[in-house]
Order: sequence, then C-alpha cells, then structure tokens
Amino acid sequence: MEPNSLQWVGSPCGLHGPYIFYKAFQFHLEGKPRILSLGDFFFVRCTPKDPICIAELQLLWEERTSRQLLSSSKLYFLPEDTPQGRNSDHGEDEVIAVSEKVIVKLEDLVKWVHSDFSKWRCGLHAGPVKTEALGRNGQKEALLKYRQSTLNSGLNFKDVLKEKADLGEDEEETNVIVLSYPQYCRYRSMLKRIQDKPSSILTDQFALALGGIAVVSRNPQILYCRDTFDHPTLIENESICDEFEGRLTSHCSY
Repeated sequence: MEPNSLQWVGSPCGLHGPYIFYKAFQFHLEGKPRILSLGDFFFVRCTPKDPICIAELQLLWEERTSRQLLSSSKLYFLPEDTPQGRNSDHGEDEVIAVSEKVIVKLEDLVKWVHSDFSKWRCGLHAGPVKTEALGRNGQKEALLKYRQSTLNSGLNFKDVLKEKADLGEDEEETNVIVLSYPQYCRYRSMLKRIQDKPSSILTDQFALALGGIAVVSRNPQILYCRDTFDHPTLIENESICDEFEGRLTSHCSY
C-alpha cells in the first residue's frame, strides 16, 4: 500500500443503489498505517485554525459511479469551543455534538485526523482492567466481539480486527470514548461500587454486570454528550460534501 493511498478494510457490509458500504478503511498517519472502523472515536481538527474536537465514525461508503470514497461522522466539541461557551450547567467531562453529521471524502478526513492530543486535558480517565485476566479462556476476544456487536448493529468485525492485529493495532489503543449521559452516569456509579473490590474481580464482565461499559483501552478518556448545537462556520468548510447527503438520503436513511 502506498503511503498516501486509501483502501477499504474487510468485506462490504451493505449495498444500496449506487453505494457500497464498508466497515473500515486504512490510511497512513505520520508515515504509519492506521485503520479506522465504524464506531471509532478519534481526534480531528477541521481546519488549522479550529480547536481540536472528537469525531465518531458512523458511515463509510463508495459511490460506484464517481468512485468517490466517503465518510459520515458526528463531531463533538468542548462547551468552551461552541458559540454559547461553557456555563455552570456543563459538566467537566461534557462535550456537545454538532447537530448535523458531516460528510467528508476520505482523502480529506485523513487530513483532519490529529495525532497530537497531549493538550487535551478533559475527560474522566478510566482505570484499565487487568488484560491478563481477560486473556484466559478467550474472554478478551469474546468481550471485543460483544463491544463491536453492540456498537455497530451486530456487524461482524472479525476481519477488521484481524487486519488491525496484523498492523499491530489493538482496541487498547483507543484514547477517547463519548457516552450518552445515562451511560456516563451508570459508569460513574459502577466505579463507586467497585472502588473497594479486590483487583482479581475487576474485569469488564464484572463491570457490565453492574451496568457499566466495556472498556479494554489503556486509560481512555471518558466523556459524555447530552446536547447539540449548530456550528456557525462548519458549512463553509470546503471539505464538507453536502451534495452527497441529498443523494444518500434519497436512497437510504441512516
């Protein structure tokens, strides 16, 4: 694969009209291959002057007539980076979603991806589970399968996970996760319930039983979203492909 090339990862997951839908794609970031798949959260900067925000990859497809590789993502900004700014009602781990999804060509999306998130200080730092405890009896593999099935409508991600493993990537590399407010509250409640428990039982299966979430990542930053806003300048971004949104919705809803 050439350093600047893009390619789909895994088998197609849908076909509708002129569109072929996929689960993941591979690109290069700072000379190293990387794979992003549906449901992934990652840091982006829409223009050099914009603040860093979080993108959630929600849809990937190719338009067969034009051979365009396209993506649809949901963007999350810190309250202080929105027109209304941060106020006393905002939580310290809160982000606000842009009301409209953004459709961007893959070649432009990878230019948005931001690898240096060292200055991002927000978010609850979740304690990692003991991965050696998950290694027995295929527990970790089963957990990853559970997470992918719940996050992505039951799609089979086995081929994508294999490609990530072949590249040396892992679900443990996820740096940020955005939850709904109810999920976040359950997670905080679960943390309080297990804080005095012996480390031998602190696996994600135990956390799930208490109403938490499955976190395999090493110290991910947990945030939550409960509100949306209209971004005043995003529509002016030349990378946004509004013309594809009308065509896509005329064929299918998402």
